[in-house]
Amino acid sequence: MASCPFCKAEPSGLFWESDLVRVMWDSRPLTDGHTLVVPVRHVASYFDTSIEERTALGEALDVAKAKVEEHYRPDGYNIGINDAPAAGQTVPHCHIHLIPRYEGDTADPRGGVRWILPDRARYWQS
Repeated sequence: MASCPFCKAEPSGLFWESDLVRVMWDSRPLTDGHTLVVPVRHVASYFDTSIEERTALGEALDVAKAKVEEHYRPDGYNIGINDAPAAGQTVPHCHIHLIPRYEGDTADPRGGVRWILPDRARYWQS
């Protein structure tokens, strides 16, 4: 796919690649060290990846974490996949976000990824 930013031969920020997976710095990072783990094959949904690709994606998350740890000192991580436009996916090529988190980067990090639906995020108060 010529217009897909993850299918280009040399994606910006690429720092690791195997036959099945690429790992790169996010071009619009939410935090220092925000990385993307992307299958090489153009596939929109995580649920359409092969077992081999899913295994490689998991292994590549470890590679990404090690690279982040080498350059930054995060206090935690969010790991997420936006699968389909209804879930917020804007690039129709499966990708996993590894988002380093730092003490104080938000006033109250409780609920993490649940904040995609703010009215339901504070489950501990209901």
